[in-house]
Amino acid sequence: MPTNVIMPALELAQETGKVVHWLKRPGDAVHKGEPIVEIETDKVTVEIEAPASGVLRDVTAAEGDVVPVGRTIALIVAAGEAGGATAAAPVMAPASAAATGAIPAPPAMSGVSAGAVKASPLARKIAEQHGVDLGRVRTASGRIEKADVLAYVESQKSSAAGNGRAGRLVTASPKARRLANERGLDIAALHGSGPGGAVLADDVPTAARPAVTPPVPAAPREAAPGVGTVWRIMAERMTTSWTTAPHFYLVREVNVTRLASWLDQARKQRGAHVTYTDLLVKLVAAALSRHPRVNASWRDGAIAQNTDINIGLAVAIDDGLVVPVIHRADTLPLPELAARRADVVSRAQAGKLRPADIQGGGFTISNLGMFGVDAFNAIVNPPQAAILAVGRIADRVVALNGQPVVQPTMVLTLSCDHRALDGARAAQFLGTLADLTEEPLALLV
Repeated sequence: MPTNVIMPALELAQETGKVVHWLKRPGDAVHKGEPIVEIETDKVTVEIEAPASGVLRDVTAAEGDVVPVGRTIALIVAAGEAGGATAAAPVMAPASAAATGAIPAPPAMSGVSAGAVKASPLARKIAEQHGVDLGRVRTASGRIEKADVLAYVESQKSSAAGNGRAGRLVTASPKARRLANERGLDIAALHGSGPGGAVLADDVPTAARPAVTPPVPAAPREAAPGVGTVWRIMAERMTTSWTTAPHFYLVREVNVTRLASWLDQARKQRGAHVTYTDLLVKLVAAALSRHPRVNASWRDGAIAQNTDINIGLAVAIDDGLVVPVIHRADTLPLPELAARRADVVSRAQAGKLRPADIQGGGFTISNLGMFGVDAFNAIVNPPQAAILAVGRIADRVVALNGQPVVQPTMVLTLSCDHRALDGARAAQFLGTLADLTEEPLALLV
């Protein structure tokens, strides 16, 4: 029986998703768990994995299409069923096919038009990696195989070298190719920072480099559609939160002398690369376990209690802001927590988050201390009840035993949705967090 590939709900308030790029084409063999399509929501672009093994068929959503959550966008049929399903398999016509040079795979049926390209799935994958237009590859049999694509790449390399250009094989991620096309850049001219020199999304400049000969002035070029869309939707969600959630704020300045000592000790542990953010996640998780009412959400006019302590970290990226989640943070040893934080943050910045990475968050931490910010008020991340804003650590004059002394402190600001959380409960939570920050050994109690 065919398995449906549906537009997933990656976030609680998500209603639609945008198909950014198909990593597989109709007729390609896929394996369960293998990425097959990139989906963009208002917060993140993620790779959706195949829910079953088989052959990809009946792709109904082209690249660039905005699809409601829950709608089927393709089918995966078993190898034995592929023959019976091909007659209904439509040709996928991505909106960006002309820009990327990719040729949609034709349906495997008789009477294929003369312009259709026959190629093996591996040949298509290699062609996509190297930016090869399969329509330019000629073979004696009429079907393009892996060796044909590699031979074509080598011939282009030789031709480029003969023309005085340092021809080279170009490996790039699908998102990098899409961004380069949107920004009018030659992917082959970019320096890649990925494995083997692969061009990643972060390697693509935000604007095209000027040509040697200045072109004729033209109308201003609009910003890349993907960037504008993500930022616009993020702005709409924050506006909704600000205008519908009654915010209130609690502020505490905490002494971090012992926290700094804890960090020094943690960094001496073998294999543990720990940051202040990791310590804060650990402390917040402990405080939430003692004040579970703060680990709640406002949904459908009622308070919904979260069973697990899943903490989101606000991460700035070029396209806006994403909040990857560290699940069950209260159960993780500090070294493992630090490793997970480093993993999800790096993948967020590289645009490689998985759906599970952004789901299930119950509380968010936003840290701007590294930018020299003393304190700020964050907007609640709906439908969560609260978000913690963290300022920088700085030496300040404080009273100690009745005497003025200089101590390292930082300012914690708790933003709360008054529909889900009242001032007394919020104050008790912040008090516990402040006490744990000033005396981390209390975690052992």
